[in-house]
Amino acid sequence: MSLQDHIDIPQAPPAVGNKGFMVGYLEALSLVERLHRLLLDVIKDEFERVGVLEINAVQALLLFNIGDNEVTAGELKSRGYYQGSNVSYNLKKLVDMGYMHHQRCEIDRRSVRVRLTDKGRKIRDVVSGLFARHADGLEDKGVLGPAGIVDITDSLKRMERYWTDQIRYIY
Repeated sequence: MSLQDHIDIPQAPPAVGNKGFMVGYLEALSLVERLHRLLLDVIKDEFERVGVLEINAVQALLLFNIGDNEVTAGELKSRGYYQGSNVSYNLKKLVDMGYMHHQRCEIDRRSVRVRLTDKGRKIRDVVSGLFARHADGLEDKGVLGPAGIVDITDSLKRMERYWTDQIRYIY
Protein backbone atom coordinates (compact mmCIF):
# COMPACT_ATOMS: atom_id res chain seq x y z
CA MET A 1 0.00 0.00 0.00
CA SER A 2 1.39 3.41 -0.94
CA LEU A 3 1.34 6.63 1.03
CA GLN A 4 -1.30 7.96 -1.36
CA ASP A 5 -3.65 5.16 -0.25
CA HIS A 6 -3.59 6.58 3.30
CA ILE A 7 -3.58 10.30 2.66
CA ASP A 8 -6.20 12.27 0.81
CA ILE A 9 -4.04 14.35 -1.54
CA PRO A 10 -6.02 17.05 -3.32
CA GLN A 11 -5.95 16.79 -7.08
CA ALA A 12 -4.94 19.75 -9.20
CA PRO A 13 -7.92 21.66 -10.53
CA PRO A 14 -8.66 21.17 -14.19
CA ALA A 15 -6.62 23.43 -16.44
CA VAL A 16 -8.41 26.62 -17.33
CA GLY A 17 -7.56 28.84 -20.26
CA ASN A 18 -4.39 28.63 -22.28
CA LYS A 19 -2.49 25.41 -21.50
CA GLY A 20 0.59 26.78 -23.25
CA PHE A 21 0.70 29.68 -20.81
CA MET A 22 0.39 27.28 -17.86
CA VAL A 23 3.32 25.24 -19.18
CA GLY A 24 5.37 28.41 -19.56
CA TYR A 25 4.40 29.61 -16.08
CA LEU A 26 5.46 26.29 -14.50
CA GLU A 27 8.72 26.40 -16.44
CA ALA A 28 9.36 29.95 -15.19
CA LEU A 29 8.69 28.87 -11.58
CA SER A 30 11.09 25.99 -11.93
CA LEU A 31 13.70 28.26 -13.48
CA VAL A 32 13.48 30.82 -10.65
CA GLU A 33 14.00 28.04 -8.13
CA ARG A 34 16.93 26.54 -10.06
CA LEU A 35 18.54 29.95 -10.56
CA HIS A 36 18.46 30.66 -6.83
CA ARG A 37 20.15 27.32 -6.08
CA LEU A 38 22.66 27.96 -8.86
CA LEU A 39 23.42 31.42 -7.48
CA LEU A 40 24.27 29.85 -4.12
CA ASP A 41 26.53 27.33 -5.89
CA VAL A 42 28.30 30.11 -7.79
CA ILE A 43 28.91 32.02 -4.54
CA LYS A 44 30.13 28.83 -2.84
CA ASP A 45 32.56 28.16 -5.69
CA GLU A 46 33.90 31.72 -5.51
CA PHE A 47 34.56 31.38 -1.78
CA GLU A 48 36.32 28.06 -2.33
CA ARG A 49 38.44 29.73 -5.04
CA VAL A 50 39.52 32.56 -2.71
CA GLY A 51 39.99 30.21 0.27
CA VAL A 52 37.13 31.36 2.49
CA LEU A 53 35.58 28.18 3.81
CA GLU A 54 34.09 29.08 7.19
CA ILE A 55 30.91 30.69 5.92
CA ASN A 56 28.32 29.33 3.52
CA ALA A 57 26.76 30.95 0.47
CA VAL A 58 23.56 31.96 2.28
CA GLN A 59 25.60 33.72 4.97
CA ALA A 60 27.72 35.46 2.32
CA LEU A 61 24.58 36.63 0.52
CA LEU A 62 23.19 37.85 3.84
CA LEU A 63 26.33 39.94 4.40
CA PHE A 64 26.08 41.30 0.85
CA ASN A 65 22.42 42.28 1.30
CA ILE A 66 23.04 44.01 4.63
CA GLY A 67 25.86 46.03 3.10
CA ASP A 68 26.54 49.27 4.98
CA ASN A 69 23.16 49.22 6.73
CA GLU A 70 22.34 48.52 10.36
CA VAL A 71 19.29 46.25 10.47
CA THR A 72 17.25 43.89 12.62
CA ALA A 73 16.48 40.27 11.77
CA GLY A 74 12.86 41.32 11.40
CA GLU A 75 13.79 43.85 8.73
CA LEU A 76 15.66 41.17 6.78
CA LYS A 77 12.65 38.84 7.00
CA SER A 78 10.22 41.59 5.98
CA ARG A 79 12.34 42.36 2.91
CA GLY A 80 11.61 38.81 1.88
CA TYR A 81 15.22 37.69 1.55
CA TYR A 82 15.24 34.92 4.15
CA GLN A 83 13.11 32.44 6.03
CA GLY A 84 12.53 33.29 9.70
CA SER A 85 14.54 30.71 11.59
CA ASN A 86 17.37 30.79 9.06
CA VAL A 87 17.88 34.52 9.62
CA SER A 88 18.31 34.19 13.38
CA TYR A 89 20.57 31.16 13.07
CA ASN A 90 22.77 32.71 10.39
CA LEU A 91 23.00 36.08 12.15
CA LYS A 92 24.10 34.36 15.36
CA LYS A 93 26.73 32.33 13.47
CA LEU A 94 28.02 35.45 11.70
CA VAL A 95 28.27 37.36 15.00
CA ASP A 96 30.05 34.42 16.65
CA MET A 97 32.55 34.25 13.76
CA GLY A 98 33.23 38.01 13.88
CA TYR A 99 31.56 39.03 10.62
CA MET A 100 28.90 41.15 12.33
CA HIS A 101 28.43 43.36 15.38
CA HIS A 102 25.19 43.13 17.30
CA GLN A 103 23.63 45.49 19.81
CA ARG A 104 20.31 45.59 21.62
CA CYS A 105 18.01 48.32 20.39
CA GLU A 106 17.68 51.15 22.94
CA ILE A 107 13.94 51.59 22.28
CA ASP A 108 12.87 47.93 22.09
CA ARG A 109 15.23 45.79 24.19
CA ARG A 110 13.84 42.62 22.55
CA SER A 111 15.21 43.75 19.20
CA VAL A 112 18.85 43.34 18.18
CA ARG A 113 20.45 45.50 15.50
CA VAL A 114 23.32 44.11 13.44
CA ARG A 115 25.95 45.62 11.15
CA LEU A 116 29.01 44.31 9.38
CA THR A 117 32.47 44.30 10.90
CA ASP A 118 35.55 44.92 8.75
CA LYS A 119 35.75 41.14 8.29
CA GLY A 120 32.10 41.11 7.13
CA ARG A 121 32.70 43.99 4.72
CA LYS A 122 35.54 42.00 3.12
CA ILE A 123 33.11 39.16 2.44
CA ARG A 124 30.56 41.61 1.08
CA ASP A 125 33.25 42.97 -1.24
CA VAL A 126 34.07 39.47 -2.55
CA VAL A 127 30.40 38.90 -3.43
CA SER A 128 30.13 42.38 -4.92
CA GLY A 129 33.19 41.75 -7.08
CA LEU A 130 31.76 38.42 -8.23
CA PHE A 131 28.48 40.06 -9.22
CA ALA A 132 30.31 42.89 -11.03
CA ARG A 133 32.32 40.35 -13.05
CA HIS A 134 29.14 38.47 -13.91
CA ALA A 135 27.35 41.64 -15.00
CA ASP A 136 30.27 42.54 -17.26
CA GLY A 137 30.47 38.99 -18.61
CA LEU A 138 26.76 38.80 -19.41
CA GLU A 139 26.94 42.02 -21.37
CA ASP A 140 30.35 41.41 -23.00
CA LYS A 141 29.37 37.94 -24.23
CA GLY A 142 25.99 39.16 -25.48
CA VAL A 143 24.05 36.92 -23.10
CA LEU A 144 21.98 39.88 -21.85
CA GLY A 145 22.09 43.57 -22.52
CA PRO A 146 20.58 46.49 -20.62
CA ALA A 147 17.17 46.06 -22.28
CA GLY A 148 17.09 42.34 -21.44
CA ILE A 149 17.88 43.01 -17.77
CA VAL A 150 15.13 45.64 -17.63
CA ASP A 151 12.62 43.21 -19.21
CA ILE A 152 13.49 40.41 -16.78
CA THR A 153 13.42 42.70 -13.75
CA ASP A 154 10.12 44.29 -14.74
CA SER A 155 8.52 40.89 -15.34
CA LEU A 156 9.74 39.49 -12.01
CA LYS A 157 8.51 42.60 -10.17
CA ARG A 158 5.06 42.15 -11.72
CA MET A 159 5.03 38.51 -10.58
CA GLU A 160 6.13 39.59 -7.11
CA ARG A 161 3.27 42.12 -6.91
CA TYR A 162 0.78 39.52 -8.14
CA TRP A 163 1.91 36.94 -5.56
CA THR A 164 1.95 39.56 -2.79
CA ASP A 165 -1.62 40.51 -3.68
CA GLN A 166 -2.64 36.83 -3.63
CA ILE A 167 -1.24 36.44 -0.12
CA ARG A 168 -2.92 39.62 1.11
CA TYR A 169 -6.32 38.60 -0.22
CA ILE A 170 -6.22 35.14 1.36
CA TYR A 171 -6.60 36.70 4.80
